[in-house]
Amino acid sequence: MSRLIINNFNEFAQHIGQELGVSDYLTITQEQIDLFADATLDHQWIHVDTERARTESPYKSTIAHGYLNLSVLPYLWGQILEVNNVKMLVNYGIEKLRFNRPVLAGDAVRLRASLVSLANLRGIAKAEIKVSLEIKDSPKTALDATVVFLYHFQ
Repeated sequence: MSRLIINNFNEFAQHIGQELGVSDYLTITQEQIDLFADATLDHQWIHVDTERARTESPYKSTIAHGYLNLSVLPYLWGQILEVNNVKMLVNYGIEKLRFNRPVLAGDAVRLRASLVSLANLRGIAKAEIKVSLEIKDSPKTALDATVVFLYHFQ
């Protein structure tokens, strides 16, 4: 898979209203879920107790934390876009975030991203990116949101 390469604000602006790309699939493992539970102190059984989930959960499996799904966005975003000549990138915000469907342990997810808007704030590019975390073989996305990044170009 090839990434879209952006070297400056004007190149970025040419993609307003367009899909920027789709990442490769990433499988969410039980090990990742367990490590995330340890990092966030969220050990709710629906995430970490595989036996109980198999018998009591409507999904018959453990599910990834919603914020774990959100946390893989930067990794997947890096597969879609390479922005050069940047001093710093800042996560500025997340708007309209919706968790639509749980990601089960073993599900593969990928990111689809489109550039909604790009504003020049005195040399800082404020990019609003519509993202969807797709689940392989599922018509429903895991999450949809608009993420906002600040690119400080050199």
